[in-house]
Amino acid sequence: MENEYKKSFSVQGMTCASCVRNVENTLKKMPGVKYVSVNLATEQAYLISEKEISFQEIKKAVEESGYTAMSKVPDGSVIEKRFIRSRKNFLLSISVTAVLMLLMILHMSGIHIPYFNWYEIILAGFVLFFTGRDTFKGAWIALSHKHTNMDTLVSIGAVASYITVWLELTGLNIMSFASISAMLISLHLTGRYIEARLKQKASNEIKELIGLQSQTANIQTAQGIVKVPVQAVKVGTQIIVRQGERVPLDGKIIMGEGYADESMITGEPLPASRKIGDNVIGGSILSGGTITVEVLKTGEDTFLSQMIKLVQQVQGSKVPIQAFADRITLYFIPIVLSLAAAASLVWLFGYQNMMPFMMKISSFLPWINYEMGALSTAVFVFVSTMVIACPCALGLATPMALLAGTSSAARKGLIIRNGEAIQSSKNINVLLLDKTGTVTKGKPKVVQTDIDPKELNIIANIEKNSIHPLAKAIWEYNLPNYSEVSVDDVREEIGNGISARYSNTTYFIGKPEYPSKYTGLLSQGYTVLQALKNGQNIGYVAVSDPVKEDSAKAVGELKSMGIRVIMVTGDDEKTAAIISKKVGIDEFEAGVKPQGKADIVKKYQILGYKVGMVGDGINDAPALKSADIGIAIGTGTDLAIESADMVIVKGELSKVAQAINISKVTFLKIKQNLFWAFFYNIIAIPLAMAGVLHPVISELAMTFSSINVILNSLSIRKKI
Repeated sequence: MENEYKKSFSVQGMTCASCVRNVENTLKKMPGVKYVSVNLATEQAYLISEKEISFQEIKKAVEESGYTAMSKVPDGSVIEKRFIRSRKNFLLSISVTAVLMLLMILHMSGIHIPYFNWYEIILAGFVLFFTGRDTFKGAWIALSHKHTNMDTLVSIGAVASYITVWLELTGLNIMSFASISAMLISLHLTGRYIEARLKQKASNEIKELIGLQSQTANIQTAQGIVKVPVQAVKVGTQIIVRQGERVPLDGKIIMGEGYADESMITGEPLPASRKIGDNVIGGSILSGGTITVEVLKTGEDTFLSQMIKLVQQVQGSKVPIQAFADRITLYFIPIVLSLAAAASLVWLFGYQNMMPFMMKISSFLPWINYEMGALSTAVFVFVSTMVIACPCALGLATPMALLAGTSSAARKGLIIRNGEAIQSSKNINVLLLDKTGTVTKGKPKVVQTDIDPKELNIIANIEKNSIHPLAKAIWEYNLPNYSEVSVDDVREEIGNGISARYSNTTYFIGKPEYPSKYTGLLSQGYTVLQALKNGQNIGYVAVSDPVKEDSAKAVGELKSMGIRVIMVTGDDEKTAAIISKKVGIDEFEAGVKPQGKADIVKKYQILGYKVGMVGDGINDAPALKSADIGIAIGTGTDLAIESADMVIVKGELSKVAQAINISKVTFLKIKQNLFWAFFYNIIAIPLAMAGVLHPVISELAMTFSSINVILNSLSIRKKI
């Protein structure tokens, strides 16, 4: 799209949905920003602007919100250091808290521990202000930037508990909850540690994709084969790939043959035969043979780099249902603070009236002590309510499912480019299929022509300027007789044909004006192109484009899902009818101009259908963009891929049903996660305010809720 710039980057230091919202709001205030999405689980951000915005400007804005921006995803060493730090703090806090708990149990059981309050001050203080320093840092960052987050609730609850030991030392009639403060921080760090482990597991797919990128390439020189960094390799360089080695960059085989294992990129389990003239994908493994490859793409232009970029973009995007959760978290923490304060005041001033209730529930809840007194009970209730309401699960509900679903899809050769596609695809009930390159292989071959060889050579020189599959077929057919001639004033009318001038003569090759003249050829399913010289017919070219092996199976699967399948093609009606019949499509639209495909999409949308469009060419781009879900065949043009919501890497039509199914499963998990996150808070907060929940139980429940969301998200991989 014109005047639209996209940028992906990483945001570090966020702890909950509130942090995400603050970063997004800050970035949205930047001039020219049209859309911002930040994903908590992956720490990825995705920004669309109407003008180019430098990363330095983005970094400054993120820092103003209290966090750190990085232009790239942290590499393995950074992630490992962060994990080691998390594990160290977790182990230290648990060890010290265990000692403190043992002393507390002995002290409460009647064994007098001299100076027990001072043990609480020292040991709990170590847990809070050393191992838990990152929690307090996160809370301070939020408060200093005038917002709150999960760390705010935990920090206030822990500090409130810790202060009680100092109040008890002054002689005030209050129970010490300092040991509880250490337990709160320890359990919070335990949850963070488990989250870190599970997040790392969930993001393995994208890390594996990044790991497929080779660091070196073998180049043939006069001195022999030299290994050089891939960054030093230029387009056109010839590289050697031997059996067992990874293909460093995208290219074309110019010598040798072998078998390429592309399973990690395309999801195809069996190695594919590759010979001279075939393209190979950087990142695939040569499982047999030795080949010489001419490099066609380097750096960020390679297929694998583009694939990684697309996956990272969707992991930085959001599903529309997330907006509902975001609106709640906007007010959630301030409301919880108010409820906790209100509940504690009610207990403080109404303690005597609540005594009968406390005595009754203490008979079956052993942690309830109805003799604590008004102040101790008020603190007890305040801490429990603060901790139980931490919105960590709510913040992870959508991004974790999105991460698991899109990463698993990437392993199968399916790229879901935006979060909205996850939610919309489940409603698709009409699917429009382009013919060439979608239902058919998109590699047509000339089967018959009556054009004079000299004239055909001129036409082939004209077709050389087009990227259309039919143009390529004519070019390749003429190669044995090819001689270069100079043509000018080349004009291509998408969906109609191409014209040019040669030696003051105008040539045209494209759709015949009267298709009925070629009924015999059309009845065989051939596509016929007519050649004109100064407006006079000089012959035809009949082209055959074989149907893909999996097209019939794919159409059957889609129809069994209750989806109405319609083929849309620029070919004439007879050709369209033959192809449709071969693959089991009951409806088709023939002779459709490129803009006509987008009009057909709108026609069905007006009738109330949710429309999906599958295509691979430049002429499909408007329809892909107009459809509720646009699905591009990865073997097609860049414009088609850029216009789509989903990309099928390998090009198999059978992957369409799989892509829709993955989206349905992922969206179901998102709904389950949000339900349990909300249900947990709706039940737990009133119980905490009623004084029924112990702060430690609250922290355990909060941690379990977050882990449940992550495990439920990870289960996506078992279902797809």
